[in-house]
Amino acid sequence: MVLHAAFGGSTNLLLHIPAIAHAAGLKRPAVEDWISVNRRVPRLVSVLPNGPIYHPTVRVFLAGGVPEVMLHLRQLGLLKTDVLTITGKTLGENLDWWEKSERRKRFRELLKQLDGVNADEVIFPPDKARERGLTGTLVFPRGNLAPEGSVVKATAIDPSVVGSDGVYRKEGLARVFVSEKAAMVAIKEGRIKAGDVLVLAGVGPMGTGMEETYQVTGALKHLPFGKHVALLTDARFSGLSTGACLGHIGPEGLAGGPIGKLLDGDVIRIVIDRNRGEGSIDLVGEGERRFTPEEGAKVLASRSTRNDLSPHSALPEDTRLWAALQLASGGTWAGCVYDPDQIIETLQNGRKS
Repeated sequence: MVLHAAFGGSTNLLLHIPAIAHAAGLKRPAVEDWISVNRRVPRLVSVLPNGPIYHPTVRVFLAGGVPEVMLHLRQLGLLKTDVLTITGKTLGENLDWWEKSERRKRFRELLKQLDGVNADEVIFPPDKARERGLTGTLVFPRGNLAPEGSVVKATAIDPSVVGSDGVYRKEGLARVFVSEKAAMVAIKEGRIKAGDVLVLAGVGPMGTGMEETYQVTGALKHLPFGKHVALLTDARFSGLSTGACLGHIGPEGLAGGPIGKLLDGDVIRIVIDRNRGEGSIDLVGEGERRFTPEEGAKVLASRSTRNDLSPHSALPEDTRLWAALQLASGGTWAGCVYDPDQIIETLQNGRKS
């Protein structure tokens, strides 16, 4: 998680790391743990799509990649270097080798020779990262629309729509779609306007197996007004996504989550503080009426899930079973895994009731 924060992604690791922890018999990280780690670990890597210099990933590799970033994290006291690794040596011993290795020296020379780029301009030393104003990439907004959490690449939001205080603020009308295909049709027909909050619900594990919504995020990226449109979804994103795209919203719509209760015209407020690493997404109005996030939570609790929300017609039976079992095991923010104890307990409680 520390290395993930220093690199600034990808958001897909929010699924992988809890799953790895579960397989290892360790406590799975909750959204509070992600928030804590990302607040105390500086981002050190300058790469697409986060910047500030948009280097391709091959330059990160030539600049030293994972072991180079770990050298800096060790210097900051953020790594446990006495752990044994697959080499048979400790992590500290591996990093000692890397620091003096011919391989590291040669890669840095190649980067300078082929691209004219200094390795320390790709993977910044901590002091330099601070000087350049690098902030954490990921923010994990919560609120009445995401009680379990969500994630956004805060640094991928266009700077021109972020306030001078480093805070992105948006209040807009919801345009709700229950499939990526329907959302794409609306975008192509010009029905999505600047200021809209595009909501793509019911496309989490129970709806589509948690598809990657690259078509929508890619389309928004290339619209002339795309930076003025936000996206909320219970699905996941590609590593190339940019803009105010909030994914992994939990609980997912088909599990009774608030995102599955949103209606066209609902007023949604989004706040993302890039400096403090915190944010919120809330329903704050319907029609002409406006209310607080606390009142919005009550409005959502009184609503039923949308009637048009349903699993994709082509979703295989085994995927539907997986989606139900992973939900009983903690859902998206618990790594979409099978937890036999939780599943058995849920089944037994169901039989008793």
